[in-house]
Amino acid sequence: MLDADFFRRWMTVAAVSMDREADRLTALDSPIGDADHGSNLQRGFAAVRTVLEKEAPDTPGGVLALAGRQLISTVGGASGPLYGTLLRRTGKALGDAAEVSEEQLAEALRAGVDGVRTLGGAAPGDKTMVDALVPAVDALADGFTAARSAAEQGAEATTPLQARKGRASYLGERSIGHQDPGATSSALLIAALAEAADGAEG
Repeated sequence: MLDADFFRRWMTVAAVSMDREADRLTALDSPIGDADHGSNLQRGFAAVRTVLEKEAPDTPGGVLALAGRQLISTVGGASGPLYGTLLRRTGKALGDAAEVSEEQLAEALRAGVDGVRTLGGAAPGDKTMVDALVPAVDALADGFTAARSAAEQGAEATTPLQARKGRASYLGERSIGHQDPGATSSALLIAALAEAADGAEG
């Protein structure tokens, strides 16, 4: 079972990862976006880490809801609302339980991804974060490591696609040949989940 500490650890690992990978995310964003994806998420997840150290929600849902609110309030552009919606919807779906199962997390995360799809109007194949998140959620039934691999493969598979949503879609065919930064950061978030799980088992 997964408790609030597990979810705090997930957010902490994610913050470390976004900080480490900020330059790479911004480099991916430069040709097809506003060249601020890395710095935005670096700032947002640092704020999440700080608020979770000050406040300590005692349920998994509470941790993710607080993290989502913090991202919405600190991250500019589309990333804040999209990541905020992902975490808030996931947290809401988890409810007030003190502990949740991996199966419950998978169901809740699917609700979060559905929220992202509704907000952004994106579907798999549109070259967005959805291309990493949907296969990750589908693979969660086989464990966190499988979800991590599926998210990474989904992100890499955005390279040959033409963007149909978001800032990159304005470029038309010029968006082809660039890995989507949102899918890449989403894969980092799922990788952080797998790393948190490894720490729990260790």
